[in-house]
Amino acid sequence: MPFSKLGLSQNIQQALNKSGFTKPTPIQERVIPLVLERHDIMAKAQTGSGKSASFILPILELLSRDNYEGKAKIKALVLTPTRELTQQIVEAFETFGAFMSKRVKVVGVIGGEGIGEQLFNIQKGCDILVATSGRFLDILSKKQMNLSHVDFFVLDEADKMLDFGFAQELELILEALGKKRQNLLFSATYPPKMLSIASRVMQNPLEISIEEEPTVQNITQRAILVNKENRAPLLRHLLKSEKYELVLVFMASKRAADNIAAKFRKHGFSADSFHGDLHQEDRNYTLEEFKAKKIKILFATDLVARGLDIDDVSCVINFDLPRSSADYIHRIGRTARAGKAGVAISFIDHEDEAHFRLIEKRSNIRLQREQIEGFELMGEAPKREKGKEPIKGKGKSKKDRAREAATGV
Repeated sequence: MPFSKLGLSQNIQQALNKSGFTKPTPIQERVIPLVLERHDIMAKAQTGSGKSASFILPILELLSRDNYEGKAKIKALVLTPTRELTQQIVEAFETFGAFMSKRVKVVGVIGGEGIGEQLFNIQKGCDILVATSGRFLDILSKKQMNLSHVDFFVLDEADKMLDFGFAQELELILEALGKKRQNLLFSATYPPKMLSIASRVMQNPLEISIEEEPTVQNITQRAILVNKENRAPLLRHLLKSEKYELVLVFMASKRAADNIAAKFRKHGFSADSFHGDLHQEDRNYTLEEFKAKKIKILFATDLVARGLDIDDVSCVINFDLPRSSADYIHRIGRTARAGKAGVAISFIDHEDEAHFRLIEKRSNIRLQREQIEGFELMGEAPKREKGKEPIKGKGKSKKDRAREAATGV
């Protein structure tokens, strides 16, 4: 089904055609008409599925039908978990709204930049406000922003926002918004806490679930056995032998990302690190250099595992394994974008094997273990010792502990 069948105006279709978009993804095909019908939506779809455009396009369409005059008022509020995703959504609103008869004013607010200038940009007139939740609350606390006209409230990558304590912040946000609004929630997973948030935000939502994972289908997944001390030499070997054009390497910590990037530069590789401790200007610059292929290898934390749209990543390396199967899918989904093929490689040693098996089980995959000549896994897996069984009757029951707390014993 083409975009022309989804109820979008010629002006928005013109912007889509200019950007090279001719056919909607499954999530866009299902969600866009429902948003235009003004339903609350709870959408579940994997990374790389086009979730963001499925709310950006209908919001632009509905705003184009609103012939209001005077200074722009905040009609749409979009909250995201990261600065990079915020900036990406701002750019998408501006790109797809480029040919509208009345251009919408989009303001993005993120941490790491001057709050005074951001508030000034909002007060000058703003149709669409896109923000990280933390910076939005900072601005909200100034009590100089009118949210009474908000018609659309969007949470993008909502499950990731839970990691940043968003559940506690939500009440403050809901109190500032009017009751009459359309709520759109997009998430890759719906854990119990996520469902609790949805029940507080939504009003009789329609639930849309896209189970297919198109990015994963186009990815060649590999699991290579290697001792931890040989991971860096093996990575250098693979980069030289496989000649990957653009490589994203996931690390467990910010310090590890900085250290290994510096070492790879000494070995003559065009490498850099990317994580949350960098100044916003440095984050923007590094990301643009990576997209432009001036940086070929980016060592990053999970900050870039979600939402970022970098089309030409040819290989993802799990130098350190992710914590969960969901994080694994999000990480490897950074390659094989826009219908292209990609490779995802995970390094595994003896201590990682049990954890990776769990990731495989929950991701419904089973990968053949490989060994690369000269970097074979040495030694034996550590024996797992079973702990002592608890002695019955030694611990206090919940009732006993409650009684003690009540009596102050």
